[in-house]
Amino acid sequence: MSASSALPRSNALIESTRKASDISSLQQLSADERNELSDESLLAAYRETGNRSFFDQLMQRYQREIYSYLRRYIGGVEMAEDAFQGTFLQVHLKAHQFDSARRFRPWLYAIATNQAIDVQRRNKRHRMVSLDRTPNDSEQRNASWAEKLVGGTPDPLAAASDQENGHWMKQSIESLGEPMQQVIQLVYYQGLKYREAADVLGIPVGTVKSRLHAAVQRLGVMWEDSHDVPTDE
Repeated sequence: MSASSALPRSNALIESTRKASDISSLQQLSADERNELSDESLLAAYRETGNRSFFDQLMQRYQREIYSYLRRYIGGVEMAEDAFQGTFLQVHLKAHQFDSARRFRPWLYAIATNQAIDVQRRNKRHRMVSLDRTPNDSEQRNASWAEKLVGGTPDPLAAASDQENGHWMKQSIESLGEPMQQVIQLVYYQGLKYREAADVLGIPVGTVKSRLHAAVQRLGVMWEDSHDVPTDE
């Protein structure tokens, strides 16, 4: 079976020429067929038909993820809710500007990030929420960050997050400055790939990598300065 024949009927409709008959067919898609649509196809369908159900489907897919991101980025519940509402309002307003050659998720995160920055500016606050996601804060509290950086741990930041209390992480990451905070949030905590994070922030992939590397190194220094790190005598 070819890739084109394997394309679901609902997605194929989005790819077809946008005639009145095609729009009518989109309007008649079942809930299951709408659920099979890609993010990009859902936005295209909403743009072409104005049918709110396509927009609602996108919101259902991303509302928890985006709200969690905004809570971490901003900190306050009220401000996060403002940014969340502004994010999906902008998706609605900018649907016709979406480049179909792009992926929807990085585009959505770019809008959410801009909304978060706007809310922070309006409230004159530049802080991030506690990043405590630790099930066992007391475990291995004296472990050396430096050992994690040079050891075999594939993700030293995540390892430290598991082992150190959220207050230390919050204060330390806040001190890094917004550029490094952004890449930590997007790559480590939201799981975006380097390319996606680069698209969100409008910077080269290499800059994303260098900022992450600098952030991890700086956190390592702060860890050693604030904890008793065993040294070989």
